[in-house]
Amino acid sequence: MSEPLRRRAELIRQRALVRSWEYRQRHHSKGVWDRFRRLLVDADEAWVIDEHDARRLAGSGRAEQAVGAELDPPKRIFFVSPQELVEVSSRRQVPVRLKGELLQARNLALVPFERWEE
Repeated sequence: MSEPLRRRAELIRQRALVRSWEYRQRHHSKGVWDRFRRLLVDADEAWVIDEHDARRLAGSGRAEQAVGAELDPPKRIFFVSPQELVEVSSRRQVPVRLKGELLQARNLALVPFERWEE
């Protein structure tokens, strides 16, 4: 085997090793930020809500997003429709990005993007 071909094969093996590690981390704590960012990609708006409204949303059957429980401290994250959000009296809008207000919030209500209708 020639030297350039050997180096190329070694680089391919190294990339495959890194890729396999990254895939394993998606389902472990190391991948929580990727999962949290992926959740925010689907959100058009983010709102901080208080504990009372979070309990009311959970009690009404609204599912909590699993990634919130993986964070420390845990967050209660819900996807809600704009109509449901009107009923949440404690709502306070925050930017949809990994910055201070959103990261400090214990309870979040996310409004998903509207789907394109054709």
